Amino acid sequence: MLYLKNAQRVSHIEVLDRGFHYGDGCFTTARIRHNRIELYDRHLTRLQNSNQSLSLNANLDLITESLQLLGKSQGKLNGTLKIVLSRGVGQRGYSLPDHPADLWLFYYPQDIQDFRFEQIQSGVLQRAVGLTMPSLVGLKTLNRLEQVLLKQEADQRGWPEAIVTDVQGGIVEGVSSNCFILIKNTWITPELRYNGVFGVMRAEILQRMQDQGIVCEQRYMGMDEISHIRSLFFCNALSPMKIVTQFEQRALDGNACIELFNRLRLNQMS
Repeated sequence: MLYLKNAQRVSHIEVLDRGFHYGDGCFTTARIRHNRIELYDRHLTRLQNSNQSLSLNANLDLITESLQLLGKSQGKLNGTLKIVLSRGVGQRGYSLPDHPADLWLFYYPQDIQDFRFEQIQSGVLQRAVGLTMPSLVGLKTLNRLEQVLLKQEADQRGWPEAIVTDVQGGIVEGVSSNCFILIKNTWITPELRYNGVFGVMRAEILQRMQDQGIVCEQRYMGMDEISHIRSLFFCNALSPMKIVTQFEQRALDGNACIELFNRLRLNQMS
């Protein structure tokens, strides 16, 4: 792993950084291939929205400067990129410091292939997420303790990904993914009104479905609809489609997902 702070090499993180103390910031995780961040416009939009909503005032131009610096030292950049905006060092207490947030870039080199679909087993987690402050709904903040506990349960059950519900009984998403559900012949993705993350891959898939004339409803989904699920897949920026073939005690139709994967050309990302 290599990392930069504000396009400069550093050897440590300040112990008074508010990202550490309060989870005061946001992040996005992307694939980078041949020096190009896949779905970059969507990742940038996510960071811009969070930057504004959280009053971080970070200089997002530092992303380009950071990549140029890494490219000079590493050559071709292939792997995973995590971009973090942290409020930075501040005084004790919740009051905001009077300086722009820091931009951290973490680079994890690895071989990158074309996107492929995966087939997994899954189910519904017992732990439920709470309702989020309206101005934070959809943002990928640094406060991910709910996901840490959800991932613990999913790992204990042997599920790479799983359905997450909220305290009101609504289907929200996966642990680290959004989800798309086929009931009868209609695709549905939860609307994320009270919680959840507006994923970049979710946005990309919705746009491609619209371009192809494929109807996908964005609406509230209750627990009572789980028994009617015909097909289900999870998606995030690192994986466009995790197809669920075994959902708890019953088999799901994976072919409908594969057909959608091919029709939307999800192996190709710009």
